Amino acid sequence: MTGRIILTEADVAEGADWLAANCAHFSGLLEITGPLPLRRTPDGFAQLASAIVSQQVSTASARAIRGRLDDADLMRPETIEGASDEALRACGLSRQKMRYLRALAASGIDFDALRDAPTEEVIATLTAVTGIGVWTAEIYAMFALGRADVFAPGDLALQEGARHLLKLEERPKERALREIATRWSPWRAVAARGLWEYYHHVKGREGIL
Repeated sequence: MTGRIILTEADVAEGADWLAANCAHFSGLLEITGPLPLRRTPDGFAQLASAIVSQQVSTASARAIRGRLDDADLMRPETIEGASDEALRACGLSRQKMRYLRALAASGIDFDALRDAPTEEVIATLTAVTGIGVWTAEIYAMFALGRADVFAPGDLALQEGARHLLKLEERPKERALREIATRWSPWRAVAARGLWEYYHHVKGREGIL
């Protein structure tokens, strides 16, 4: 079962209303953030490649690298497999990310089939590829596939947002935040949107692309 799929801003608003009614902290959060963004993206190879590019770099750097890859037609499996290291390096990719993108290109993932696969299967399929960790797989499931009950507790901005919102003494680690997020089910992906927006408000910078 895929569970609820977020398709429209109305779906996000429904989830936000549920969170406000069932989780006291989110009522206050939404007064600060206002309506939460949809943030749906296309699914498929290019979106996952974009997520790899975004790992451990700033938002601005990731956008610049993706732009150069797009301009060079290097966001498709067949062009990645045929590209030289020099061509990929010229786009701003590190040696490690070149390896990750080549592994993704060679993985043969059936992206269409992932749309109807259980979330656990989606995560397992994606994380079997070198360079794709749980965070990347969860972000893909959340935004590219629209899964309403996916969270990414390894995300530092979510951890910091939760620390401020819940008034915790320390930033919760991944395992602790995963446990905390169970109280936001079945709308954990909307809770994540809220925490990213709240993080942006508190810190004055973006938490995610």
